[in-house]
Amino acid sequence: MTQRRTGHVILGINVLVLGYLPAAWQSPLLKKDSFVDPGYWATIGRIAERGTLDAIFLADGPLLGDPAYDANPIRFEPTVNWGYVASVTERVGLVATASTTFNDPFDFAERLLSWDYLSGGRAGWNIVTTRGATAARNFGLPDVPLRDDRYDRASEFVDVARALWESAATGENISHHKEFFDIEGRLRVPPSRQGSPVLLQAGGSPKGRALAGRVAEGVFAAELTKTKAIEHYRLVKRLAQDNGRSPDEVKILPGLLLSLGSTEEEARRRSDELHDAGPAAYSVNWLSQSIGYDASKLDLDERFPEEVLAAPADPQTFQGSIGFRESIVAQIRRTNPTVREYLKQTRYTGSGHAGFVGTPEQLADHIEDWFHSGAIDGFNLQPDVLIDGLAVIADELVPILRKRGLYRHEYETDTLRGHFAAASPTPDLN
Repeated sequence: MTQRRTGHVILGINVLVLGYLPAAWQSPLLKKDSFVDPGYWATIGRIAERGTLDAIFLADGPLLGDPAYDANPIRFEPTVNWGYVASVTERVGLVATASTTFNDPFDFAERLLSWDYLSGGRAGWNIVTTRGATAARNFGLPDVPLRDDRYDRASEFVDVARALWESAATGENISHHKEFFDIEGRLRVPPSRQGSPVLLQAGGSPKGRALAGRVAEGVFAAELTKTKAIEHYRLVKRLAQDNGRSPDEVKILPGLLLSLGSTEEEARRRSDELHDAGPAAYSVNWLSQSIGYDASKLDLDERFPEEVLAAPADPQTFQGSIGFRESIVAQIRRTNPTVREYLKQTRYTGSGHAGFVGTPEQLADHIEDWFHSGAIDGFNLQPDVLIDGLAVIADELVPILRKRGLYRHEYETDTLRGHFAAASPTPDLN
């Protein structure tokens, strides 16, 4: 049942370097080297701050991405990238994705707390375990560990990082001797203005959700339908309660792919033109790696066969995202589309994130509906072309949300943890 909620939504931007579609680089607003241009990244940070957005997210890139399904296969290391952006902004939160499989907890905890301190308490860590043999080989491994093993390591890694951040405040050494790590010592850097970096989590497997319920302050979710989003929202909030936490301590932030225009027709034309300007097989390749099945073998005008929708034979070795796959299969079962119709539903990405095409006013309607329905605490918005899509969010969407009482007029807090705490409380879960 819909409840009118008090307070404001959280708005983040998933900065997919140039945009979520592979033709984004063709924008006349960009230079050929924008993705490595400090001026470009400074502009992104300043536009986000102009819109009083809560945070901007950047994925890590422990491997050269496959351009068959990765619109931005090359990117800077996130903490270094955001360290620069922190120097030209003052309030916007900065979230870096980093892998617990390929980092060392002591080095990483010190590096992240140093960045958090220097940014004035605006750092966040999006916890991932990383999948795929290609990334593993860059670190001298033949393949990544099995999924459950990766999450067991991740859980212990996070515990070590949190204990080390606590050592920065207490000055006392930690003594950790468990399955994956043996560490005696403490950090050499002081706590930040917010104490320590904010923890976010993006995995959709059972162990990923358990980790989110135990420690995450935000979850970057993949949701295609409001009904499934409400189920996931309640699940993670209750997992937090089971761990003795308030449900307000974990914010649910699904990704949302955007193509915006001054009219719905203009937005659809923009989306179609950007898709047509990119590789024809992009969306099919994205769908293939998301569901673990070669979608190029499917007839675009036929419905999905049951063997494609069945659970993977071995979830432990499945190379895709469990959360993405669950979201995709749920949407296909709900709407029973042809392959072509499904790709249109997800705005030609085959992604586990929902797609939205329309005006800023219509997007505000969508956000308001999901927010008051108890499906989200906010969205992690993903524009098709970042440079102008972000400006529309800051200059057109945000004022509409403010008029509806759904968003603040100015920053009320200075840290990322403060931004999250100041957002709307969780509605009644009963």
